Amino acid sequence: MSRKTARTFAFLTSRKVSIPRAAQLAVCALAAWLVISCERAKSSPDWQSVAKDVVAPHAAAKEVAVAFSTNEAAVEPISPFSEAPLAGGFRFMTYNVENWLTMDRYVDRKNLKGAPKPDSEKSAVISIITRHSPDIIGLSEIGTVADLAEIQQKLKAAGLDLPHSHHTGGSDAVRHLGILSRFPIIATSKPATMDYKLDGKAFSISRGILDATIVVQEKSQRFIGVHLKSKRETDHGDQSAMRLNEARLLRRHIDSIFASDANARIIVYGDLNDTRATPAIKAITGRYNSPTYLTAIPAKDSAQNAWTHHWALHDIYSRIDYVMVSPAMKPDVVFSAAKLIDDPDWSQASDHRAILAVFR
Repeated sequence: MSRKTARTFAFLTSRKVSIPRAAQLAVCALAAWLVISCERAKSSPDWQSVAKDVVAPHAAAKEVAVAFSTNEAAVEPISPFSEAPLAGGFRFMTYNVENWLTMDRYVDRKNLKGAPKPDSEKSAVISIITRHSPDIIGLSEIGTVADLAEIQQKLKAAGLDLPHSHHTGGSDAVRHLGILSRFPIIATSKPATMDYKLDGKAFSISRGILDATIVVQEKSQRFIGVHLKSKRETDHGDQSAMRLNEARLLRRHIDSIFASDANARIIVYGDLNDTRATPAIKAITGRYNSPTYLTAIPAKDSAQNAWTHHWALHDIYSRIDYVMVSPAMKPDVVFSAAKLIDDPDWSQASDHRAILAVFR
């Protein structure tokens, strides 16, 4: 209720003013409604509200470890330019940076042929990444090796040095996958097969499967990055069937890792282009509570919303980006620290919002 309304209400209810009884009741009802509305406005989460990250000097590793164990909110003050991983662990981000590559674009009401991602969008991406200081970041929708190197160089110039990298792709000659790491990448691998048939036609996973082994504090973990077929229709085949076949090939690769190491420390991440409980996502996670089941780390933004992508054409908000972990990796997840990045410039950077996961 505004101050003016409050004063008017107080005057009408406390003074002996000659007004009809019906009018008095109407004023009281209006005032009560205004009070309730104001309180609801204060308590209701704003869909577009943003996390207010506080940048503070880097605390000692021991102090950071205590902060994680005692208070979820204490995650925020960590400096984006820390020189060491958190308490022997690491921060991981998965991020579809929306066409950081050369392509035909429509920018400022102009059709541009063979244009790079606009500088304003690049700057927003770099700002978001450095602000949240991942030690490792898995990237989707990047172009060439040179494009990945550009991201790496811009991050370093902004104060975040991730010197180790890996770039790969599939049948799509334009969009690829990349990973940048503070820690050494000791091995990379490719699936035994990335091909499948649909209605008698031969297909291959469009963006491939990234497989990189990274060692952090003498612990080895395998990062499996993907960017599955989008929901956009195509003349080549049914988009949902294509995505399901890609998901099955991904799961086959994951199962081959488990076959050689039942306790493999695996992190599967990326833009899966499908929501929970769909056949594609179920194919990837596997049977619930089985020894090879992948747990999707829950993450929400500052308003407690879980969507990661806005499809502007259809005005659809959905959760299609994930970070999943194997049973051996699950104990190291700091679940309370996971979050969706909803900084004010998220929509300037990409149509996706990044997910940050923290590991002990």
